[in-house]
Amino acid sequence: MQNLIRSVDWRRRLALLLVLACAVASCAPVVRPMGPPVAPPALTQDALIAADGAVLPMQSWLPRGRPKAVLLGLHGFNDYANAFAMPAPWWAERGIATYAWDQRGFGAAPDRGYWPGRETLSADLRAAVRAVRARHPDVPLFLLGVSMGGAVIMNALAERPIEGIDGAILVAPAVWGRRHMNALERSALWLLSHTMPWLTLSGRGLDIVASDNIAMLRALGRDPKIIKETRADAIRGLVNLMDAAFAAAPRLDGIPLLVAYGSRDEIVPTAPIVVVMRRLRRSEGVRLALYDSGYHMLLRDVAAEIVWRDIAAWVGDRGATLPSGAERQARALLAREHAAAD
Repeated sequence: MQNLIRSVDWRRRLALLLVLACAVASCAPVVRPMGPPVAPPALTQDALIAADGAVLPMQSWLPRGRPKAVLLGLHGFNDYANAFAMPAPWWAERGIATYAWDQRGFGAAPDRGYWPGRETLSADLRAAVRAVRARHPDVPLFLLGVSMGGAVIMNALAERPIEGIDGAILVAPAVWGRRHMNALERSALWLLSHTMPWLTLSGRGLDIVASDNIAMLRALGRDPKIIKETRADAIRGLVNLMDAAFAAAPRLDGIPLLVAYGSRDEIVPTAPIVVVMRRLRRSEGVRLALYDSGYHMLLRDVAAEIVWRDIAAWVGDRGATLPSGAERQARALLAREHAAAD
């Protein structure tokens, strides 16, 4: 009888494990990648038409006459092209054009709220470069990635060179991957994304300050294009991208880079940024800038014009000293971290 009871218990446990396995399989993280290519990418007046025909809303801020440089902007997680609405007119007044599109899953782009996958984000970036380069064939073209956008650029550059660009600017790049999370954070991410990928989460109650520009933050809170409740599997997708971006740093040789970070950033921790800065510093043509008063939204902070001016100066001359002196602050940070490690 005891053996029979044990046999029944074993069978029940097996059945429970099978049910759980089926539940996990049926609730796998959802990724909405691009479809097969149907035509070369193209620009319209207000959209990037991707290779698979997807219409990605595009905004542009253009100077009068021929631009002396072009910035191609990639927004951050849950944001959209409007992320550049503050600095872009300022740059336009100084002869620099800015283009930015709603990346898939964000803003008014298709599959809002769903993660498109790293490969799709990279493919759309390359498509945007080709389309903008075709419109401005003889003008220096620079990528400008904010947070997640910076991670997209790093991942794409590590995959293979992006033809047609003259450099890239990474503003508070999202490089906070799994290796900088604790075991509880990693476990919770896996569990939620594999059992309840549809569950939406928000940042309410986390007491994180993204910027000191309170009026701007309140406007974002009222903006219907900003995603405020995020699917668990989309967060997993972002973390996968951040892992890839962190690992990509040693492979970003041969292209001019400007990396900007704020000392008061509460979104991307200092530790992974310092590691990335150290790895990038070994590459020729890399400039590192640290802003003591800067938060995560460096381009939209109260003192953001300091960063705008540095970017404009770097675009005009990759060898010139940044007007703000932020490079000295970056060197000091790396020196402090090195001394602390010793």
